[in-house]
Amino acid sequence: MKKPILITALLCLALLFTACGKSRGESEVKAFAERLNGLDRLSFTASVRAEYEHKTARFVLSYEEDAEGGRVTVQAPELIRGVSAHVSPGSSTLEYDSVVLDTGSLDSFGLSPLSSLPAMLRAIRTGHIDSVWEEDGKRAAVFEPDDELRCSVWFGKSDMRPLRAELITDGRVTVYIELSDWTEGS
Repeated sequence: MKKPILITALLCLALLFTACGKSRGESEVKAFAERLNGLDRLSFTASVRAEYEHKTARFVLSYEEDAEGGRVTVQAPELIRGVSAHVSPGSSTLEYDSVVLDTGSLDSFGLSPLSSLPAMLRAIRTGHIDSVWEEDGKRAAVFEPDDELRCSVWFGKSDMRPLRAELITDGRVTVYIELSDWTEGS
């Protein structure tokens, strides 16, 4: 009789300790998402590796955002350097500036290398936080903005700046993103 009570008590304690760790990390991730939603300006550079079914493509993209919306600009490869796309506030579509650039879709939902940065930001801003953990001295979280996309993000633990992200669609990682020069505000 004493054994089942002891086991139940130990399980309850284990759940309490697990919940405490998760809620602290989760609250930091939620605070970052709220901060991101309140920014008047944001800019960063991203090295993007897009995994198509039979090939890999690499890009260096810059992203700038203000009250007018966001702009993704290709820095590399050199052949298409300067091509940019505009993201309107509240929209998930990209408007290309007088250039038609078909990099092809990475999945059945139309994700492309140029749309990967706005998709990552949308996931962080609006997504449900599925899980939070620590890995290699970094805080990591999985965001789920809808049924088609999962976005894993690794943050610097001391400043909660995004360092890298993975976009998962169709059950596989389709985009790997390495972030640098993250700048918030004017």
